[in-house]
Amino acid sequence: MKKHQTHPAILKRLQRAHGHLQAVLAMIGAGRECVDIAQQLQAVEKAVKNAKQELIQDHIEHCLEDGPGRGSSLAELRELAKYLA
Repeated sequence: MKKHQTHPAILKRLQRAHGHLQAVLAMIGAGRECVDIAQQLQAVEKAVKNAKQELIQDHIEHCLEDGPGRGSSLAELRELAKYLA
């Protein structure tokens, strides 16, 4: 497995998302207000989305450009496109 320069930053984003998700679980257990829980869930979604975007961007820049052939890179780009939404 190839480790990219961006992986440490992506890991930090995902650890942040993990912390936010743990907070959501604790908030639900404590009976906190739904608005507060929704706000925390938004933070989870944003952190995961940002990590995903950074990972895909990094892959496009460093793996697809250096790929063995244009056809395989194009197929892989199509596969990645499913995760961009």
